[in-house]
Amino acid sequence: MSRISVLVTVRREFASRYYKNLSAYDPFNITLVNETTDALDALHNQENPIDVLVLDNELDRSFEFISELRHDYPRLLIVLVDEEADFAIPGNADEISTAPFVNDDLIRRINRLMSDRRLDTLRADAIPPVREFAKKLRKASGESGKHQAAVSACFDIGYHYVAFYRMDNSEPLTLTLKAQEGPAPIQAVAPKQATADDIMGHVAVTGESVIIGPSDEINHPLVKRGRLGAGAVTPVGVTTRYGVIVACRDVPGSITKQDVMLLELVSAQLDAVVSKE
Repeated sequence: MSRISVLVTVRREFASRYYKNLSAYDPFNITLVNETTDALDALHNQENPIDVLVLDNELDRSFEFISELRHDYPRLLIVLVDEEADFAIPGNADEISTAPFVNDDLIRRINRLMSDRRLDTLRADAIPPVREFAKKLRKASGESGKHQAAVSACFDIGYHYVAFYRMDNSEPLTLTLKAQEGPAPIQAVAPKQATADDIMGHVAVTGESVIIGPSDEINHPLVKRGRLGAGAVTPVGVTTRYGVIVACRDVPGSITKQDVMLLELVSAQLDAVVSKE
């Protein structure tokens, strides 16, 4: 999963709570300030471009500040936080959270916004398959049906072998193969379990998507042995890791960062559906 640069602008007395909860989520790079003037300084810093601004509603001129940012930073994603309200609307912000740390609400809203942004940047011919997958996923029966729907969606967008591994234990780390699609000889020799020593376990621990080729040290055995030319592994799950998706192609070097973005969208949708059940 790609790194997300998050600028948190909250009152000083709440700063440590926000930092503790958000910095624990590894894909976030957190910058924390207490005044809107300091937030502007951070936004002006071109060496560290900001993806998402989290803004405390109780800071002075918060709504006026958002309006100004909309003019100067039209691509900036803004999440307003109002912990004093039972219900609120975002206004000019992209999202609003009234209970930021209940069930990882703030983290999930940020990830949802970033997933939508990635979808916007994908090539036009990639968008219909993702939307079609969302429909199939909602109709899939049971947990195993959803696993297979995710695997089939990845296979249909141009992969030669796809597998989903569900995390069974965190200590010691163990993942189990739950669904796969591809040639029968490949399926027969694919590892049925994964641990912290292989690429599936590595991604489950770090939460970072990776692209692998035959020469990589931490690898999938079928890519390492040359049975498949290239692979990508993406995590499924945000703060609580649910599993990983492995997608492979025959030709070395045939998986791009944009391909990984599409796999991450499938992973995010699978996580969103199973987390509700």
